Amino acid sequence: MLLNILLFTVLVICIITDLKSRKIYNKVIFPSLLLAFLLNGILEGWSGFSGSLLGFITGLGILLIPYLMGGMGAGDVKLLALVGAVKGASFVFATAILMAVIGAAIGLGIILFRKGFFQRLKALVFAICGMRYGMKLTDTIDNESLKKTFPYGVAIAGGAFTAILLNGSTFI
Repeated sequence: MLLNILLFTVLVICIITDLKSRKIYNKVIFPSLLLAFLLNGILEGWSGFSGSLLGFITGLGILLIPYLMGGMGAGDVKLLALVGAVKGASFVFATAILMAVIGAAIGLGIILFRKGFFQRLKALVFAICGMRYGMKLTDTIDNESLKKTFPYGVAIAGGAFTAILLNGSTFI
């Protein structure tokens, strides 16, 4: 219960700061990370601490490659690592699956519903109908819409909240 309160508080703070300034602050993550290791160690002993460490490494590893490729911010990586440190490896894995689904939905929404949605929809319908008669598919999504970014901390928090509602890894 205490760990859920810690996680909920950190996620709400990170959603607010990520939406407001597109940053997840170290002054929120690092003390919470230390508290997660400490609480897991106190509440569950050595196994709690080692489970917290394994969750941290799992969360860090999941987003490390996207970060190194430039597709993810360092705050997002640290936030998912913190989720793992608080709740463990299986929970952070479940969070990552849900986070990917939520992130894909947000990204698709940004691509589809930004300015010019109806022109892209019309061009897509014409392109699909034209394929029936052997015409080539035209570019219906410009490169500008593919370069748009969004605060991915929202997707991470959404995945963690959903995983909590689904009791962690029971759905995997």
